[in-house]
Amino acid sequence: MTTIGDDWIAHRRSSDRELVGWIRPAGDDWQAMSLFAEPLADPADWDVAEDALENTSLSWMAEPWIFARDGRNIRVRLVEFRPDLDGHPGRIVVKTDDFGAIDVPYELFELSWPPPAELRPLTAQDRAAPWP
Repeated sequence: MTTIGDDWIAHRRSSDRELVGWIRPAGDDWQAMSLFAEPLADPADWDVAEDALENTSLSWMAEPWIFARDGRNIRVRLVEFRPDLDGHPGRIVVKTDDFGAIDVPYELFELSWPPPAELRPLTAQDRAAPWP
């Protein structure tokens, strides 16, 4: 489980000051870390790490994710997440994907932060149609 180190530096998007990740020291280099405390790029110069965070920003949150529950993979969307900060525990809330329909029932799941292994980004295989 990855935790935010005391030496990590919060990086806020220049346009609205929204927290989009951290930059952590990596030897003589710096590494961009997502809000899920996962590496976004290999260690590099400070400017490269900043660019990785600015270019990725929060767009990855809009993508569908997979939540493994009770032996099946459920397509979900991130609704809320808050990292562990300033002694306050974080949390992640996902909901079953409604595919943009407003009248479809959905279920919410509250998860701990950092995200458990059961939550992962959607892959190309997940996107494949289940029929030939």
